[in-house]
Amino acid sequence: QVQFVESGGGLVQPGGSLRLSCATSGNIFSLAAMGWYRQAPGKQRELVAGITSGRNTNYADSVKGRFTISRDNAKKMVYLQMNSLKPEDSAVYYCNTRPFGPTWGQGTQVTVSS
Repeated sequence: QVQFVESGGGLVQPGGSLRLSCATSGNIFSLAAMGWYRQAPGKQRELVAGITSGRNTNYADSVKGRFTISRDNAKKMVYLQMNSLKPEDSAVYYCNTRPFGPTWGQGTQVTVSS
């Protein structure tokens, strides 16, 4: 069963940057499309960014040009570089496969506030 451990969140001022990391387990990581998702209080979980096994990427309109997803297949890691952060980016961020599976990690909290 694939597991995910997210890290790198924190409190940052508007306009700041954070880099999230996701450590994964599983023998087929290099074949799996991966995604970063987020959930803000009172809102549904949404896909923020995705990356295929061939490193094709896609982004939610709200983060295009500001966020960059990447992966390291050898380390079974997925990353999310977040720049020009806005208060509306505040949420708990999770990684998972695309489409997502039943198992979620604990997530990492991102709070953008002055």
